[in-house]
Amino acid sequence: MKKTDLLFTGLFLLSMGLITPAIADPVHDALYKDEVAWDIVEGLTTEVGPRQAGTEAETRARIWSLAKLKMLGFDNVRIENYQMPTWVRGEESAEVLSPFPQKLAVTALGNSGSTSANGLEAELVYFDNLAELQAVDDDQLKGKIAFVNHAMQRTQDGSSYGAFGGARFIGPNVAAQKGAAAIVIRSAGTDYHRNPHTGNTNFETGVTPIPAGALSLPDAENLLRMIKRGKPVMLKLILTPQNIGMQPSGNVIAEVKGSTDLPPIVIACHLDSWDLGTGAFDDAAGCGIITAAALKVKETGMPKRTIRLLWAGAEEVGIWGGKAYGEKYKNQPHALAMESDFGADRIWRVDFKLPVSAEQLGNDIAAALAPLGISRGTQPAGGGADVGPIIAAQNLAIIDLQQDGTRYFDLHHTPDDTLDKVDKMQLRQNVAAWTAVLGLVANYEGSLALDSKL
Repeated sequence: MKKTDLLFTGLFLLSMGLITPAIADPVHDALYKDEVAWDIVEGLTTEVGPRQAGTEAETRARIWSLAKLKMLGFDNVRIENYQMPTWVRGEESAEVLSPFPQKLAVTALGNSGSTSANGLEAELVYFDNLAELQAVDDDQLKGKIAFVNHAMQRTQDGSSYGAFGGARFIGPNVAAQKGAAAIVIRSAGTDYHRNPHTGNTNFETGVTPIPAGALSLPDAENLLRMIKRGKPVMLKLILTPQNIGMQPSGNVIAEVKGSTDLPPIVIACHLDSWDLGTGAFDDAAGCGIITAAALKVKETGMPKRTIRLLWAGAEEVGIWGGKAYGEKYKNQPHALAMESDFGADRIWRVDFKLPVSAEQLGNDIAAALAPLGISRGTQPAGGGADVGPIIAAQNLAIIDLQQDGTRYFDLHHTPDDTLDKVDKMQLRQNVAAWTAVLGLVANYEGSLALDSKL
C-alpha cells in the first residue's frame, strides 16, 4: 500500500477500533500524537503574544513564523512585505453620569475616532437594532451618543454573527452620517464575562470617524435597564485611539513542493490578532492546524501538487494580507483554496465547491472524513477572508472544513482569547481532518477548474 493511501484507510480502521500502533498512518498520528499545531499556538501566544496589524508586535510575529516554518522543513519560506494604514488603541472608559452613576466596561472599535483626552459627555439615544438606527431622522441624533443593541446568539455555524454583526460593521458609519457625536454598541459576541469585544469598523470616504465603542454584554444590558426606567441617560465616553499612518505588514509564505507542474493548492490562516488577548483562537490555532496537516502530508512523500501555506498579515483590520496575496499571484494559476479561521474546536461539516468532473474527489473526501464525525454539507463552500481575493481573481475551487463555532464568539476579539481556551484533542481532530483532505487533493491529478460546479 502506498503511503498516501494510508491517509484514508486509517480513518476507516480507526472508526472500527482496528488501528494498532504498528500502522504508520498520518491521520491516526494527527488525531492522537500531533504536537506541531499545539506547539505553534503555544509559541505564538507565549513568545509573541498579541499581534495587532502594522505594529512592532506583528513584525516580531513574522520573524518568529519565518524561523518556525524553516525549522519545520518547509520549502521556499519567505516574508512578502506591504504597507498598510495603521490604527492603535488609546485610553478607553465609559461612565454613566446620570441618573444612575456607574462605570461601564468598554473598548474602542478599530478605526474609531477620538473623543480627545477630555472625553465626551452627551445624552444616549437607544436603538434596539441596526435597522432602527438606519431609519431614524438625522435631527434626533445630532450631538448625541447612539446606543445600538442586537440579538446575537450562539450558533454552531456562526450565522448569528453575520445576521447581527452589522451593528459593528456599519453602525458607526451610519451614526456618523446622521450627526451623532459618538456611538456605543452591544458587543458582537455571546459571552457574559465583563469583556467587551473589539473588531474593525469602517467609515465611508468623506465621513469623519466618530468615537465608536463596544460595551460588554452585562454592561449593555445594564444600560438598557437604566433606559427603560424612563429617565434621560447621560454618558461620559473617553476613547483616544490614533491613526499612525502607513506601517509595514506582511505575509509569511511556505510550501510543500509538488512533483508536477499542476496548479498549487493555497491554504491560509492569519498571523495578526487583536490586541486585547493573545490571539490563540483567532487565529494562531488556524496557523497551527494548516501547518501541522501540511507537514503530515510532506512526511508521506512529495505530493503531486504544491501546497502553499499563506500565514496572512493584517486580516483583522481590512484583509490587507489576503488582498496583497491576491494581487501578487493573480496571474499564477491556482487549483483550490482552503482556510482555517474559526477557532480550534472540532470540525463537524465539510462543504465543497468543485467542478462536476471532480465529483468523485468530493465523495472520497466525505467518506474519509465521516469516521471523524464530519458530515457532508449541502451548501457550496465559500472560502475564507484571506483566500477570498485569489478565489475572486481566478474563480477557484474551494473546500471548507467547518469548525464548531458554538463558543467562538465567547472569545472572539476579547481579552479571553488565550491559550487555555484551546482544547488539545479538538485541535488534533482538526489536524487529522485537514491531513486527510490535503492528502487527497494534493495527489488529485484531474482538473479542478470551475467550468461547472457541484
